[in-house]
Amino acid sequence: MSNLPAPGVYTVDSVHSSIGFTVRHLVASKVRGSFTDFEGTVTIGETPETSSVEATVKASSISTANEMRDGHLKSADFLEEEKFPILNLKSTSIRAKGGDDFELVADLTIKGVTKPITFALEFLGSGPSMAPGVSVAGFEAKGEFDRRDFGVDFEGALENGSLVVGHKIGLEFNIEAASQA
Repeated sequence: MSNLPAPGVYTVDSVHSSIGFTVRHLVASKVRGSFTDFEGTVTIGETPETSSVEATVKASSISTANEMRDGHLKSADFLEEEKFPILNLKSTSIRAKGGDDFELVADLTIKGVTKPITFALEFLGSGPSMAPGVSVAGFEAKGEFDRRDFGVDFEGALENGSLVVGHKIGLEFNIEAASQA
């Protein structure tokens, strides 16, 4: 039997959660960034299979600690945030792998393109919040996708053929979610 928090609807606490990403830059390093404006719900059922996750992220909230790069990432070369202001994630299945480990398959929508992504999901634990009558649960999910699958096909290259920006994007969600007890 897998570990699960108490059944119910948990609302993502964006102050105590993060959505991060990594991408290779010039083969030599990884650029790390995050989205700062997001919301979501985690619905815990009686079993993992009856549980679900939904989230929305504002593309304009992308942050890599570099204003010029952030502006480029919001442009038509990448997220095209004026035309596609919201990124969506909606689970299609959750399966127990043993202990606190699960497999989360979710439809990810970027630039109007929806594709399934598989995440390694870990339930970090649950307990009382600092607020009376509120419970919290923690989760971490990690996945990877090819940005070209979503029409993010900027292909800047150096003279030697090295890509300026890699194709693989790593995603990491660190989530604290609260439920009324």
